[in-house]
Amino acid sequence: MSGANPGLAYHDTPPLSAPLRFFLTAPLFGLAAGLVLLADGELLVSRWTPGALALVHLFAAGFMLQAMLGALLQILPVVAGASVPAPLRTAGLTHVVLGLGAASLAIGLGLGQPLAIVAGGALLVGGLGIFLLASVIGLARAAPAQGASRTPRDLRLALSALAIATGLGLLLAFVIGRGISLPLALPTLVDLHAVWAWMGWGGLLLAATSWVVVPMFQITPAYPAAFTRYWAPATLVALVLWSLSLSVGLGWGVMLFGTALLVCAGAFAAQTLGLQRRTRRSTPDAPFRAFRLAMLSLLASLVALLLATLHDAAQWPVLAGVLILHGTFAGAISAMLYKIVPFLAWLNLTQAGVRAPNMKKLLPDRPARLQLRLHGIALAALVAAVLVPVLTPLAGLLVAAEFAWLLINLSRAVLAWHRAGQA
Repeated sequence: MSGANPGLAYHDTPPLSAPLRFFLTAPLFGLAAGLVLLADGELLVSRWTPGALALVHLFAAGFMLQAMLGALLQILPVVAGASVPAPLRTAGLTHVVLGLGAASLAIGLGLGQPLAIVAGGALLVGGLGIFLLASVIGLARAAPAQGASRTPRDLRLALSALAIATGLGLLLAFVIGRGISLPLALPTLVDLHAVWAWMGWGGLLLAATSWVVVPMFQITPAYPAAFTRYWAPATLVALVLWSLSLSVGLGWGVMLFGTALLVCAGAFAAQTLGLQRRTRRSTPDAPFRAFRLAMLSLLASLVALLLATLHDAAQWPVLAGVLILHGTFAGAISAMLYKIVPFLAWLNLTQAGVRAPNMKKLLPDRPARLQLRLHGIALAALVAAVLVPVLTPLAGLLVAAEFAWLLINLSRAVLAWHRAGQA
């Protein structure tokens, strides 16, 4: 246990199969996203194309959601002392319902099938409702957090934001799939859903996880106490005020609080990069470099978002989406999976009284390094494809290969864990 992370309750970890099912399913959605890109050369010309909407949800409701909920199953009991009731049953039901929901929603959006859109939205809400209810029960039973860690509080904030993003997503599913009318214009509702999912759910969860994972696995100093104390509440306040301003058409409020959100995102990326420069690692490994690329992608996405407010060109929002979804979240999640999966396998074997192999034997450096290098190449191809659409199929091929390779590497670690447990 890192000295930067006292009080982690590893004895409270759920059965390994609970998070593993999510971790192994997540790359399948990334692979599907690559195949969609490969098949549709016009996909990246606008954020509003059916293919682009399907692609976004394959990444967000598929890859990201699967990986993030799998991580939460592990993090909640270890960091927040919140044991999810019946973890195997909760994980199994949530995993199946969410997988079907994400697939149905992506198919419905891509092919213009209203019934599939509504069914996908309903399944996603049902699956997330099960997970959120189990999480609330676990958090209610948990003892008050001890020490200076802000992760338990920020996990609660992230789950609250997830509930809001989910509700907005369900409204959108019925607006698009059933044609119901609302006081809010469709683009406004889309922006609210997207930003709550990005900064509210994804951003808060990434930060809350980073408070623990970055010092622990990247051997950096801890995040400054004042930074972790105020970052998540400030981000949430800015998000609420931006949402209210957007909903009532208050232009100066949208600009002011939108800028505050960008500053919060930039501050997190800059703080993380600063800690990485102070790492005690003599030679940074591939996940370390991939996480650095994710933070640089986050900073680049903020520039693209600023350009989108100054120019009407369609490529700037698309470029921001590529940098956020693939550059930031897919990169950071992949980097974390290469640390979390072998660590959990090692921990599981150790707790079972089995002589556990070194984590580097469970998941060697070379295949992880090569796969993460391909991630960087795929990201560059995606950025180029936004500007030169003829490159979209090539980018799709690289993205599909990237996630297929990620699945193979994670599967090898799981097989090594299984063999060690049978020895």
